[in-house]
Amino acid sequence: MGAPDFSADLYREITGFAQGTPSWVHEVADVGTDAGLLLFAVLFVAGWWRARGLDARAMGLALAAPFAVVSAYLVSEVSKSYIQEERPCRAVAGAVHIAACPSPGDWSFPSNHATIAAASAAAIVVAWRALAPVVLPLAALMAFSRVFVGVHYPHDVAAGFLVGVVVAPLAALLLVRVLRPLVEALRGVSVGGVLLGARPAAVAGAVGVPGAPVPHGGLGPAVGAAAPVDDAAVTMPDVMGGVTRRQGPVP
Repeated sequence: MGAPDFSADLYREITGFAQGTPSWVHEVADVGTDAGLLLFAVLFVAGWWRARGLDARAMGLALAAPFAVVSAYLVSEVSKSYIQEERPCRAVAGAVHIAACPSPGDWSFPSNHATIAAASAAAIVVAWRALAPVVLPLAALMAFSRVFVGVHYPHDVAAGFLVGVVVAPLAALLLVRVLRPLVEALRGVSVGGVLLGARPAAVAGAVGVPGAPVPHGGLGPAVGAAAPVDDAAVTMPDVMGGVTRRQGPVP
C-alpha cells in the first residue's frame, strides 16, 4: 500500500521542521513516546488503587483498562500486517528522520504507538473521567511525536489514534460485565479484600436504611424514622368531636 500524496507532503514539512529544532528537542521527542507509555502504566496502577474504595463496577473498569489496550493493539497489529504500508523513512525520497528507521517488514499503517497511547488514554477516561484533560492531550502529543521523529506518516498516527479511542472503550465496557461479578465474589474472601478493597458500606440516605431520611419523591418514611405529622389529619377529628360534645347528638 502506498501513502496518499497529501500525507507524504505533510510528512516532509513536519520532519523538515523537526530537523531544525535543537538537539534536546530531538532527544525528548525520541524517548517521549516510551516515557508516556510508562506514565500510562503508572496511572493504571493508580486507578486500581483508587478503585479499592469504590464499587465493583469501578474496580472492574480499572482492571479492564490494560486488557482493553491489548485489544486495541491487536486490532492495529493485524491491520498493519495485512495492509503492509512501507515506512516513510524508506519510501519518501530524501526523507529526514530523527529516530532510527525501523527494519524492513515493520510496517507503517496504522501506528501501533499511536494506538496504544490513545487506547491507554481512552481506557483511563472510562474508568476515571476526571483525568481526561490530562491523558487525552498527552496521547495526542505522543502520537504526533511519531511523525515528528520521522517514522510514521500523519495518516498512520491518525488511524492508530482512532483505533485506540474506539476499540479500547468498547473492550472495557464488555470486559466489565465479566469482571464486576468476579470482583464482588473475590471481595468476600480475605486475599480478594486486600487486593480489590472491601465492599463499600451502604450509602447513607438509602430507602430502607434505619434512621435514614426519605428521598424526595419517596413513597413513605424510612424504616425506623419518625412519621411526618399531618396537622389536618390530627386536628380535624378533635375539632369535630369537640363540637359534637358541646351541641349534643346531631339529629
